[in-house]
Amino acid sequence: MFAVMKTGGKQYRVQAGDVLRVEKLAADAGETVQFNEIMMVGSTVGAPLVDDAGVQATVIDQIKGEKVINFVRRRRKHSSKRTVGHRQKLTLVRITEILEKGAGKSGVKAAVGAAALGAAAAAAAAPAKKAAPKKAAAPKAEAAPAAEVEGTKPANLLTEAREGGADDLKKISGVGPKLEGLLHENGVFHFDQIAAWGPAEIAYMDDKLSFKGRIERDNWIAQATEFAAE
Repeated sequence: MFAVMKTGGKQYRVQAGDVLRVEKLAADAGETVQFNEIMMVGSTVGAPLVDDAGVQATVIDQIKGEKVINFVRRRRKHSSKRTVGHRQKLTLVRITEILEKGAGKSGVKAAVGAAALGAAAAAAAAPAKKAAPKKAAAPKAEAAPAAEVEGTKPANLLTEAREGGADDLKKISGVGPKLEGLLHENGVFHFDQIAAWGPAEIAYMDDKLSFKGRIERDNWIAQATEFAAE
């Protein structure tokens, strides 16, 4: 009776007494191993594997395959050349028994590839990363509403410019001809008038000029103080 089994990514047609070279197994010489990936036994074809079937074998030795020479020539790398040799690690086994049924209860060690076993051991040895406990989000503090400053009419407003004429208020950043005209209409002709305003006076003039926040945003007070000093 013959069987078709799979190991190391390859398929083999075997019968009792056959000697095979398979991909390296995690087993010592003299050990008995069992291949459980059986695709066909006699006339029974698996879908894709035959349930409870197995192929038992005795490990003869751990060997190496024929040396394979790999020649590498790199273009555009100053014509560098490299020769690499490789010998695949293999396991020599002798097929002893083919089981159509009862492989699961045979008690024989399953044939496991050395590479697969090493990867599984490395994964088991790696410390599992514990997810850090999530910290409860602190409740967001509600922003206190900004206190509104009550506007107060500046005491230094004039009905007309002083002797020598009005200052050129357009020197202040953000003041154009139209805004200068509004300032004149509201009694503001000179830099020293603007320089003397406090928060209450600024709030009053903001409403009059219909440019909320313009005075503080463009820093009129500091500019007017500098121009007045000149």
